[in-house]
Amino acid sequence: MSLRIVVTVKYVPDATGDRHFADDLTVDRDDVDGLLSELDEYAVEQALQIADGADDAEVTVLTVGPEDAKDALRKALSMGADKAVHVEDDDLHGTDIVGTSLVLAKAIEKAGFDLVVSGMASTDGTAGVVPALLAERLGVPQVTLLSEVSVEGGVVTGRRDGDTASEQVQASLPAVVSVTDQSGEARYPSFKGIMAAKKKPVTSWDLSDLGLEADEVGLAGAWTVVDAAAERPARSAGTIVKDEGEGGKQLAEFLAGQKFI
Repeated sequence: MSLRIVVTVKYVPDATGDRHFADDLTVDRDDVDGLLSELDEYAVEQALQIADGADDAEVTVLTVGPEDAKDALRKALSMGADKAVHVEDDDLHGTDIVGTSLVLAKAIEKAGFDLVVSGMASTDGTAGVVPALLAERLGVPQVTLLSEVSVEGGVVTGRRDGDTASEQVQASLPAVVSVTDQSGEARYPSFKGIMAAKKKPVTSWDLSDLGLEADEVGLAGAWTVVDAAAERPARSAGTIVKDEGEGGKQLAEFLAGQKFI
Protein backbone atom coordinates (compact mmCIF):
# COMPACT_ATOMS: atom_id res chain seq x y z
CA MET A 1 0.00 0.00 0.00
CA SER A 2 1.24 3.47 -0.88
CA LEU A 3 2.54 5.65 1.94
CA ARG A 4 0.26 8.69 1.92
CA ILE A 5 2.13 11.81 3.06
CA VAL A 6 0.31 15.12 3.48
CA VAL A 7 2.37 18.28 3.93
CA THR A 8 0.63 21.32 5.37
CA VAL A 9 1.97 24.57 3.91
CA LYS A 10 1.05 28.22 4.29
CA TYR A 11 1.03 31.19 1.94
CA VAL A 12 2.43 34.07 3.99
CA PRO A 13 3.19 37.77 3.42
CA ASP A 14 6.78 38.42 2.38
CA ALA A 15 8.67 39.38 5.54
CA THR A 16 10.65 41.98 3.58
CA GLY A 17 7.45 43.75 2.47
CA ASP A 18 5.41 46.46 4.18
CA ARG A 19 3.18 44.27 6.35
CA HIS A 20 0.26 45.78 8.22
CA PHE A 21 -3.28 45.16 9.43
CA ALA A 22 -6.44 45.77 7.42
CA ASP A 23 -9.37 47.82 8.75
CA ASP A 24 -10.86 44.76 10.47
CA LEU A 25 -7.52 44.10 12.24
CA THR A 26 -6.74 40.99 10.22
CA VAL A 27 -3.47 40.76 8.30
CA ASP A 28 -3.68 42.72 5.05
CA ARG A 29 -2.68 40.22 2.40
CA ASP A 30 -3.68 42.31 -0.61
CA ASP A 31 -1.03 45.02 -0.46
CA VAL A 32 2.01 42.82 0.05
CA ASP A 33 3.50 39.99 -1.99
CA GLY A 34 3.08 36.48 -0.63
CA LEU A 35 5.13 33.28 -0.83
CA LEU A 36 5.45 29.76 0.53
CA SER A 37 6.49 30.02 4.19
CA GLU A 38 10.20 29.33 4.34
CA LEU A 39 9.81 27.02 7.33
CA ASP A 40 7.30 24.95 5.36
CA GLU A 41 9.89 24.39 2.64
CA TYR A 42 11.78 22.22 5.15
CA ALA A 43 8.61 20.17 5.68
CA VAL A 44 8.24 19.66 1.92
CA GLU A 45 11.89 18.63 1.68
CA GLN A 46 11.64 16.05 4.46
CA ALA A 47 8.41 14.63 3.00
CA LEU A 48 10.13 14.22 -0.37
CA GLN A 49 13.12 12.50 1.23
CA ILE A 50 10.83 10.10 3.09
CA ALA A 51 8.97 9.38 -0.15
CA ASP A 52 12.26 8.78 -1.98
CA GLY A 53 13.18 6.15 0.59
CA ALA A 54 9.83 4.34 0.41
CA ASP A 55 8.86 1.61 -2.02
CA ASP A 56 5.64 3.44 -2.91
CA ALA A 57 4.71 6.88 -1.62
CA GLU A 58 2.65 9.88 -2.64
CA VAL A 59 3.16 13.43 -1.37
CA THR A 60 0.18 15.79 -1.24
CA VAL A 61 0.63 19.43 -0.27
CA LEU A 62 -2.29 21.13 1.45
CA THR A 63 -3.00 24.78 2.12
CA VAL A 64 -5.86 26.93 3.38
CA GLY A 65 -5.97 30.41 1.94
CA PRO A 66 -7.10 32.82 -0.77
CA GLU A 67 -6.73 32.37 -4.53
CA ASP A 68 -3.10 33.52 -4.47
CA ALA A 69 -2.23 30.68 -2.07
CA LYS A 70 -2.01 28.46 -5.14
CA ASP A 71 1.42 30.05 -5.66
CA ALA A 72 2.63 28.30 -2.49
CA LEU A 73 1.25 25.00 -3.76
CA ARG A 74 2.94 25.43 -7.15
CA LYS A 75 6.26 26.05 -5.43
CA ALA A 76 5.89 22.82 -3.46
CA LEU A 77 4.81 20.92 -6.57
CA SER A 78 7.81 22.23 -8.46
CA MET A 79 10.03 20.90 -5.66
CA GLY A 80 8.63 17.43 -6.35
CA ALA A 81 5.31 16.92 -4.55
CA ASP A 82 2.82 14.82 -6.51
CA LYS A 83 -0.44 16.73 -6.07
CA ALA A 84 -2.04 19.55 -4.11
CA VAL A 85 -5.23 20.45 -2.27
CA HIS A 86 -6.36 24.05 -1.87
CA VAL A 87 -9.11 24.92 0.62
CA GLU A 88 -10.55 28.28 -0.36
CA ASP A 89 -13.75 29.94 0.88
CA ASP A 90 -14.67 33.59 1.48
CA ASP A 91 -15.96 32.65 4.94
CA LEU A 92 -12.43 31.63 5.98
CA HIS A 93 -11.38 35.27 6.23
CA GLY A 94 -10.15 36.00 9.74
CA THR A 95 -9.83 32.35 10.78
CA ASP A 96 -7.46 31.93 13.74
CA ILE A 97 -5.14 29.04 14.61
CA VAL A 98 -7.85 26.94 16.22
CA GLY A 99 -10.14 27.33 13.20
CA THR A 100 -7.30 26.68 10.77
CA SER A 101 -6.45 23.42 12.53
CA LEU A 102 -10.10 22.36 12.21
CA VAL A 103 -10.16 23.04 8.47
CA LEU A 104 -6.80 21.34 7.92
CA ALA A 105 -7.86 18.27 9.92
CA LYS A 106 -11.07 17.89 7.91
CA ALA A 107 -9.13 18.24 4.65
CA ILE A 108 -6.47 15.75 5.75
CA GLU A 109 -9.14 13.21 6.67
CA LYS A 110 -10.84 13.72 3.31
CA ALA A 111 -7.57 13.37 1.41
CA GLY A 112 -6.46 10.30 3.37
CA PHE A 113 -3.11 10.09 5.17
CA ASP A 114 -0.54 7.95 6.90
CA LEU A 115 1.84 10.76 7.80
CA VAL A 116 1.31 14.51 8.14
CA VAL A 117 4.42 16.70 7.93
CA SER A 118 4.42 20.36 9.00
CA GLY A 119 6.98 23.08 9.48
CA MET A 120 7.85 24.08 13.04
CA ALA A 121 5.83 27.32 12.69
CA SER A 122 4.63 29.77 10.07
CA THR A 123 6.77 32.83 9.41
CA ASP A 124 3.85 35.20 9.93
CA GLY A 125 2.03 33.91 13.03
CA THR A 126 5.01 31.94 14.47
CA ALA A 127 2.77 30.20 17.03
CA GLY A 128 4.03 26.69 16.28
CA VAL A 129 0.99 24.90 17.75
CA VAL A 130 -0.87 23.76 14.62
CA PRO A 131 0.89 20.33 14.43
CA ALA A 132 -0.19 19.54 18.01
CA LEU A 133 -3.74 20.71 17.32
CA LEU A 134 -3.86 18.58 14.19
CA ALA A 135 -2.70 15.48 16.07
CA GLU A 136 -5.40 16.02 18.69
CA ARG A 137 -8.14 16.52 16.10
CA LEU A 138 -7.00 13.53 14.04
CA GLY A 139 -6.58 11.33 17.12
CA VAL A 140 -3.01 10.32 16.24
CA PRO A 141 0.38 10.72 17.99
CA GLN A 142 2.55 13.77 17.42
CA VAL A 143 6.34 13.80 17.08
CA THR A 144 7.29 17.44 16.82
CA LEU A 145 10.30 19.74 16.37
CA LEU A 146 12.48 17.15 14.68
CA SER A 147 15.93 17.84 13.28
CA GLU A 148 16.00 14.40 11.65
CA VAL A 149 13.08 12.23 10.57
CA SER A 150 12.68 8.84 8.90
CA VAL A 151 9.96 6.25 8.35
CA GLU A 152 10.46 2.49 8.37
CA GLY A 153 8.17 -0.44 9.09
CA GLY A 154 5.15 1.70 9.89
CA VAL A 155 7.06 3.76 12.48
CA VAL A 156 8.25 7.37 12.23
CA THR A 157 11.47 8.10 14.10
CA GLY A 158 13.25 11.40 14.65
CA ARG A 159 15.72 13.42 16.68
CA ARG A 160 14.56 16.39 18.73
CA ASP A 161 17.37 18.75 19.76
CA GLY A 162 17.04 20.75 22.97
CA ASP A 163 19.29 23.30 24.63
CA THR A 164 21.12 20.70 26.71
CA ALA A 165 20.32 17.34 25.15
CA SER A 166 18.89 15.51 22.16
CA GLU A 167 16.05 12.98 22.27
CA GLN A 168 15.24 10.08 19.98
CA VAL A 169 11.46 9.91 19.62
CA GLN A 170 9.15 7.71 17.58
CA ALA A 171 5.50 6.91 16.94
CA SER A 172 3.48 4.38 15.02
CA LEU A 173 1.75 5.56 11.87
CA PRO A 174 -0.56 7.30 11.29
CA ALA A 175 1.09 10.29 12.96
CA VAL A 176 1.80 14.01 12.73
CA VAL A 177 5.37 15.34 12.71
CA SER A 178 6.87 18.79 12.49
CA VAL A 179 10.43 19.56 11.40
CA THR A 180 12.75 22.42 12.23
CA ASP A 181 14.95 24.56 10.02
CA GLN A 182 17.87 22.31 11.06
CA SER A 183 16.40 19.28 9.30
CA GLY A 184 18.15 19.89 6.00
CA GLU A 185 18.30 22.57 3.32
CA ALA A 186 15.26 22.60 1.05
CA ARG A 187 15.96 21.88 -2.61
CA TYR A 188 15.58 24.49 -5.32
CA PRO A 189 12.98 23.73 -7.98
CA SER A 190 14.61 22.76 -11.25
CA PHE A 191 13.35 24.04 -14.60
CA LYS A 192 12.04 20.55 -15.28
CA GLY A 193 10.25 20.57 -11.93
CA ILE A 194 8.71 23.97 -12.58
CA MET A 195 7.37 22.84 -15.94
CA ALA A 196 6.10 19.54 -14.52
CA ALA A 197 4.28 21.37 -11.72
CA LYS A 198 1.99 23.02 -14.25
CA LYS A 199 0.53 19.63 -15.14
CA LYS A 200 0.14 18.27 -11.60
CA PRO A 201 -3.40 18.20 -10.16
CA VAL A 202 -4.58 20.89 -7.74
CA THR A 203 -7.92 20.02 -6.11
CA SER A 204 -10.02 22.86 -4.72
CA TRP A 205 -12.39 22.41 -1.77
CA ASP A 206 -14.61 24.84 0.09
CA LEU A 207 -16.23 24.58 3.54
CA SER A 208 -19.22 22.63 2.25
CA ASP A 209 -16.89 20.00 0.78
CA LEU A 210 -15.46 19.51 4.28
CA GLY A 211 -18.81 19.48 6.07
CA LEU A 212 -18.09 22.74 7.90
CA GLU A 213 -20.32 25.72 8.61
CA ALA A 214 -19.28 29.36 8.23
CA ASP A 215 -19.75 30.10 11.95
CA GLU A 216 -17.13 27.46 12.84
CA VAL A 217 -14.38 29.49 11.18
CA GLY A 218 -13.62 33.08 10.19
CA LEU A 219 -13.84 36.01 12.58
CA ALA A 220 -17.18 34.76 13.87
CA GLY A 221 -15.72 31.48 15.03
CA ALA A 222 -12.30 32.75 16.13
CA TRP A 223 -11.12 31.96 19.65
CA THR A 224 -8.57 34.76 19.43
CA VAL A 225 -8.89 38.26 17.94
CA VAL A 226 -6.75 41.38 17.68
CA ASP A 227 -8.36 44.16 19.74
CA ALA A 228 -6.02 46.98 18.74
CA ALA A 229 -2.91 47.62 16.67
CA ALA A 230 -0.59 50.57 16.15
CA GLU A 231 1.91 51.36 13.43
CA ARG A 232 5.51 50.75 14.30
CA PRO A 233 7.05 54.12 15.22
CA ALA A 234 9.39 55.65 12.65
CA ARG A 235 13.04 55.03 13.29
CA SER A 236 14.58 58.05 14.96
CA ALA A 237 18.06 59.40 14.36
CA GLY A 238 20.75 57.75 16.43
CA THR A 239 22.90 59.42 19.07
CA ILE A 240 26.31 60.44 17.76
CA VAL A 241 29.19 60.44 20.21
CA LYS A 242 32.18 62.52 19.13
CA ASP A 243 35.37 61.32 20.70
CA GLU A 244 37.27 64.35 21.93
CA GLY A 245 38.90 62.54 24.81
CA GLU A 246 35.67 61.69 26.62
CA GLY A 247 34.17 59.34 24.01
CA GLY A 248 34.48 56.19 26.09
CA LYS A 249 32.87 57.83 29.09
CA GLN A 250 29.99 59.23 27.03
CA LEU A 251 29.40 55.85 25.41
CA ALA A 252 29.36 54.13 28.80
CA GLU A 253 26.89 56.71 30.15
CA PHE A 254 24.63 56.23 27.12
CA LEU A 255 24.65 52.44 27.46
CA ALA A 256 23.98 52.70 31.19
CA GLY A 257 21.11 55.10 30.51
CA GLN A 258 19.56 52.54 28.15
CA LYS A 259 20.17 49.83 30.79
CA PHE A 260 22.40 47.87 28.43
CA ILE A 261 25.10 47.77 31.09
